[in-house]
Amino acid sequence: MDFPSFSLDGKVAVVTGGSRGIGEAIALAFANAGADVAVSSRKLPDLEKVAEEIKGLGRRALPLSAHVGKREEWENLVKAVMTEFGRIDILVNNAATNPAWADVLGTEEWTWDAIMNVIAKGPFFLTQMVGKIMKEQGGGNIINITSIEGFRVGDKAAIYDMAKAAMIHFTNIAAVEWAPYNIRVNTIAPGFVKTRLVHSMWENPEYLAMVEEKIPVGRAGEPMDLAGAAVFLASDASKWVTGSMVVVDGGLHLRI
Repeated sequence: MDFPSFSLDGKVAVVTGGSRGIGEAIALAFANAGADVAVSSRKLPDLEKVAEEIKGLGRRALPLSAHVGKREEWENLVKAVMTEFGRIDILVNNAATNPAWADVLGTEEWTWDAIMNVIAKGPFFLTQMVGKIMKEQGGGNIINITSIEGFRVGDKAAIYDMAKAAMIHFTNIAAVEWAPYNIRVNTIAPGFVKTRLVHSMWENPEYLAMVEEKIPVGRAGEPMDLAGAAVFLASDASKWVTGSMVVVDGGLHLRI
């Protein structure tokens, strides 16, 4: 009997938004499971620190400065990874932004462009480019980091929620189209996680207490809480899983 394997030995992973938070946690977990990892974000010094941690786990690392919302930068990212490693087995679309919290009436056009370019447009075309590589290789795994905000109504995050909803449905579309090529596409939907994106919320003791009271397990999430789900989806342990959404939120979505 063949038991499920969570090993990523011999795999090459690319993690966007990998300099901190959820992206950093996933990159380190992948390295711990045996993968070589390329991490990208806009600030190279932060990436270099993560790369050193990856190397400390005995794996190869490639830090690359790239803005996922700018086509020429993610194209250069893919070319650099292929030059260094020669293949891409895993892509994690994690980079996100939300420069202004606003409801529908309060949203300005520049906010739409900034959020949609990073969360929807950029990942779509980055995934397209990597998908072509994976098809030629004979397979691969793509993991989109979305949010429970993609299937529920958040508070003053109209465009962010729409972008995350788009990513969820894009996951489903790509999963169906690419299944014949042995490319699996899944999504992880975090709940309230202590990342820089929402630091103003969890650093407010009153707001944090209010949110944690709604979470069945009784606490906000930490970035590493997402790492296990990512390793599962990237490994052969999930080889019959595609087009699925793994909700990692301590049960918060059940209370709202």
